[in-house]
Amino acid sequence: MTAAANTHFAPPAPPALPDDDRVVGDATSVGAPAALAAAAAAALLAACGGGGGDSASGGPDSDPQNTVPPTEPEAARFLGQAGFAASASDLASVKSIGFSRWLDQQFDAARTQSHYDWLVAKGKGAEANRYSLDGTDATLWRKLIGSPDQLRQRVVLALSEIFVVSMNGLPIAWPQFATAGYVDMLEERCFGTFRELIEGVTLSPAMGVYLAMRGNRKEDAKTGRQPDENYAREVMQLFTIGLSQLNADGTPKTAAGKTVDTYTLQQITDLARVFTGWDFDIDSADVNGLDFSYMKRPMRQNASRFSTGEKKVLDTVIPATADGAAAMKVALDTLSAHPNVGPFIGRQLIQRLVASNPSPAYVQRVAAVFDNNGKGVRGDMRAVIKAILLDTEARQRSTAPGGGKLREPLQRMIQWARTVGLNSPGDLWAIGDTSNPSSRLGQSPLRSGSVFNFFRPGYVPPNSQLGTNNVTAPEFQLCNESTVAGYLNYMQGLIGNGVGDMKPDYTADLALAADAPALVRRHAQLMAGGDLSEATITTIATAVATIKSDTDANKLNRVKASWLMVMAAPEYQVQK
Repeated sequence: MTAAANTHFAPPAPPALPDDDRVVGDATSVGAPAALAAAAAAALLAACGGGGGDSASGGPDSDPQNTVPPTEPEAARFLGQAGFAASASDLASVKSIGFSRWLDQQFDAARTQSHYDWLVAKGKGAEANRYSLDGTDATLWRKLIGSPDQLRQRVVLALSEIFVVSMNGLPIAWPQFATAGYVDMLEERCFGTFRELIEGVTLSPAMGVYLAMRGNRKEDAKTGRQPDENYAREVMQLFTIGLSQLNADGTPKTAAGKTVDTYTLQQITDLARVFTGWDFDIDSADVNGLDFSYMKRPMRQNASRFSTGEKKVLDTVIPATADGAAAMKVALDTLSAHPNVGPFIGRQLIQRLVASNPSPAYVQRVAAVFDNNGKGVRGDMRAVIKAILLDTEARQRSTAPGGGKLREPLQRMIQWARTVGLNSPGDLWAIGDTSNPSSRLGQSPLRSGSVFNFFRPGYVPPNSQLGTNNVTAPEFQLCNESTVAGYLNYMQGLIGNGVGDMKPDYTADLALAADAPALVRRHAQLMAGGDLSEATITTIATAVATIKSDTDANKLNRVKASWLMVMAAPEYQVQK
């Protein structure tokens, strides 16, 4: 995926934010940087519509077996996939111990304070907050930006975009604790087995509400009531096996030139009967009290609401003697064992971490590890994640026009925030909801508009070179004039002023401010891991150099201008 500027799109003026000013100086001093940022916006929009030729090249970055120590650009690129950002300590660690051992350390890293406990500590369990999401955005940003276990946080964000729960779709008491409990569950199970993970997803109170399984009741012949089919449909379509039968490499199987469905409408109806009788693990007498601890516990079975009789999951019969828990186990065991799961889930994880349009061979290698981690274990998430990140296609910089991926806006912002040490001394993390596409990121954690995530994994941009070549590029579903301008204007304000008590630390940058090329090269390496071409670095450095460096204020303007233009550059936004 490459970008080529073919128009001059100028973003509108920044929105009126508190203490907002032109972060790269006054109008006379920053004409070149401002114009360059606008040109970068045009280039990204060209990519949305099918921009031109390849902008990155190069051979293998490193060998995944760690026989050769990675260089700093290679380490930075790896950290941009395995986490969010390349801190000085992480760069030094990866260069010293290699990719594989760094991953092992991250797998074993201690979890920081849970989202649930943080909300409790902040008093969000008071009666006044019964129907409030107050604090939910803050704790999500707290971990995405500030938690040192960045591999876990990156994987949890990826999983939250596959097994989608949106806090916007939780019309219940204590939605903040439902959201917190769900993300805490993903943290707890993301490095276990897929089978453990899908059970946690299925019995989560938040998922129970979001996809209407909570309170789902057995059929009633007198009233004509039938079990709700929502979760039964989505657990197959989105969370396990997908719509079409797949080969081991993720390509669809065909018969008579048509794809082969994985399930029928009748099989959805059959499976819906399995997902009956589940509800919050709380006594009805306590529902109106201040006990919200059930939001961090799996739902429990109410036998009186469970469908009786024989049931089926796909072609597997569940005997009438099986109670709700036993029937659930058979259903999840059956779905988890389906041959589609490895390529279906593996491909989406590759998309979220490494490449939007992975080759069938890449998918097949990852699916093989999903099927067997080498020790006879199926669905070992640690092994799958490691296989994704150490694969040759991950460690080699792609030269193909459809290679790499557009970094989603959330990822770009979190990467910058971690790189500049953005922190909240007051433990407030007051970034808030960044969903507004015209003035913010057009995306915010756990705030997807539907169960289909912010973008579809099979999205192919229409009327574009990517579309012509049938290249999947999910993140481009968010890319348009409004979101490109909104992102740049939002980042301009954030780079210039921070937000609330969260202020960027530019100490290391200011030491280089008098040397524009060195300053830009630092930002390019930390953010793009070698993806920015020398021509782009030179162009940005030339623009930055138009700002004087004779005063501390002007040096700071140089730093801010460099950050903004690197983050606007299509060669950064399209990670190769």
